[in-house]
Amino acid sequence: MLKFAFVVVLPLSIIFYGAYRPYLEGSSSQPVKPKRDILEKLAVANGSVTLDLDLNKLNSTNFDSRGPKPTIIRFDASGDSLFTIKVFNGELRGPMPGTLQLLSGNPSHLPAKLSSSLNNLVLEKIAWGDRELVIKDGASSFTFFDIEGHTFEYDPQTRSFSIREGRLLVSKEFAGELGHGVEANTIIGIFTLNASMKQMEVSELSQGEVVANTLPALGNAESGSVPGPDVVVGDLYDLAQFGNSSGTQVGLAVATDSCNFGTVNLNWDANPSNDHPVIPQNLYRMSGGASNNERFEQIGQSNVKHAFQALTENICNLGCNGVGGNRLGSGCSDPYSAALNSGQGVPGCSNCLGSRAWINPFTGFFPRNDSATPNNGHTGHSHNGTSHRIVTEVSDLNTTLNPGATYYAESQYVTPHEYAHCQANSTQCNMYNNASYRRFNIAAGNGSSGNPFVFTTSGSTVRMQPAIHAWPGSTRVEIRPDPGDDGIAFIAYKVTQTSPGVWHYEYAIYNQNLDRAIQSFGVPLGSGATLSDIGFHAPPQHPGWANDGTVGNAGYSSAPWTQNQAASSMTWSTETFVQNPNANAIRWGTMYNFRFDSNKPPISANAAVGFFKTGSPITVSVLAPADPVSNLTLSGRVFTSGTPRGLGIVKITLSDGVNPPRTAFTNSFGYYRFDNITGGASYTITASKLRHTFTPKQMAINDHVTNINFVSGQ
Repeated sequence: MLKFAFVVVLPLSIIFYGAYRPYLEGSSSQPVKPKRDILEKLAVANGSVTLDLDLNKLNSTNFDSRGPKPTIIRFDASGDSLFTIKVFNGELRGPMPGTLQLLSGNPSHLPAKLSSSLNNLVLEKIAWGDRELVIKDGASSFTFFDIEGHTFEYDPQTRSFSIREGRLLVSKEFAGELGHGVEANTIIGIFTLNASMKQMEVSELSQGEVVANTLPALGNAESGSVPGPDVVVGDLYDLAQFGNSSGTQVGLAVATDSCNFGTVNLNWDANPSNDHPVIPQNLYRMSGGASNNERFEQIGQSNVKHAFQALTENICNLGCNGVGGNRLGSGCSDPYSAALNSGQGVPGCSNCLGSRAWINPFTGFFPRNDSATPNNGHTGHSHNGTSHRIVTEVSDLNTTLNPGATYYAESQYVTPHEYAHCQANSTQCNMYNNASYRRFNIAAGNGSSGNPFVFTTSGSTVRMQPAIHAWPGSTRVEIRPDPGDDGIAFIAYKVTQTSPGVWHYEYAIYNQNLDRAIQSFGVPLGSGATLSDIGFHAPPQHPGWANDGTVGNAGYSSAPWTQNQAASSMTWSTETFVQNPNANAIRWGTMYNFRFDSNKPPISANAAVGFFKTGSPITVSVLAPADPVSNLTLSGRVFTSGTPRGLGIVKITLSDGVNPPRTAFTNSFGYYRFDNITGGASYTITASKLRHTFTPKQMAINDHVTNINFVSGQ
């Protein structure tokens, strides 16, 4: 294969800003000297950039058949360029948005468009979008190459910084300009940067406060609008494969931008502290049926990135108040590149994501990293390309095996600060909106080391909603089995008639932040119901490793749930907590699917949900091939406005939209009741009385119902 390389010598301005609030130790009788942290601003003393290009692909035609000899082109970097990075206490934080202009002569053998732009080429770190790094024409903004899959390295001993193994992808613009069969997102070469750094400025920080060289505030003290701290995923971008495949699986990671919509600065104390957010990542696939939306399945999950060193960006346009370091300021945003979320950024470790098992997703609690049970310990086990990342089966991403399927990445930020604030301020509880999702397309690749998967974004990030909301035509039911003491989950369902007399029933249970987890799921069956194609689906689990928080460090089980079809119900279940604490329960941040076909049409019925760690089972209204339940009752009371008292002679109407409406009147104390109601349908209940107004109510009735109350004027 014909290769082409050109090397760039840069003076590069690199800045890392950070802050860290140390935990102080010592007795109250003796003063403790606060820990001082070091903030360095670094610039390139000397260095090079290499684009190792495949000219056979790039030119396709119009070059010497013997091939051009490799050509080294040296660039001078413009002194006005602003391509920056940030380093804190010797740890690389990541590049900041900016550009580095490259100046050069014109080499031979390059496509005319690229050759004519060489004097205007810039390396750009973009604020957000499909890719983190691009190479473009700084004058026209024409993008030649996207860069993905790269790793960042920084050695504080030698002050050397590098970007390695960046895959150069032909941009959509450049592919259109070439016009000879080179498709967008074709991997055309490898990008590498190596630089020796020199100190430009050194600052000290004490207890999270900048002692010298402070940055000016960027806005008001409170730029968010939600009372309390409220971190959400403001953007997801740059989904990429990292490392080589391992067996039948690959490891992925997605870039995230967090935003604090709250009026309170959010705690962001880095490890070993346990007062910072953790960041899990998930991947979903929608497929099946005539419209490729019959089912919505989770196909991958990662361990968690432990957040450190909040920045002061403004991706959500809230107006950042300028507070960073060990706090994410009100209105501020903090980016984590796909490389960081793949586990990079921890000195000496390239896959260092912590186990989900240590974390209570509702309270946000997890052990300190310097405790006997470290939250991100990796001693005693080795890593491969999938370790701790979004582990996904190659077959689930194969576009030939999954024609027409669509893919969605999801992330959420789980933090102890929101729960602690909620405990002290009961009306300011923001633990339920931390997840967001975005659709991605598979543009190229097969997952192999030489041909990794390439993803592009489609549409915008949907903030403050888990990915299960992307399933069109489904009905979602939120469940809160213990409000105030545990989190939430969702049951989504969709019933499709696939042929005359046959219905497909598809159920998905997503646990957003329920610590108790889910152990069983059952739906009622009616007389004469026959089932076929009974199925279950769960995402792959990560293998156990030393200090991973699971019992015996064995990891969570991947055993499929047991299926039990009885005359009146279809039930799936995993082992109980007593039987196996590592059983394959629906833990936080995961979604499992249950499905079957039936000869019986759907009616409203109550499904049963059983929990894993604690709590009694609950029922949830779904559609199922059940028999209607008769002789049900519905009752309630009607009140006056203001000081409530019972309101008599109010006409109550009950209607299912099919049968003639039924009526009842309240007694002198405002009470009413309907008997002999047939379940399995949706009913509308209305109240009417002269000179009074009431809001109608709609509900599915599958059991006896009480306390359906009305208030005049409401």
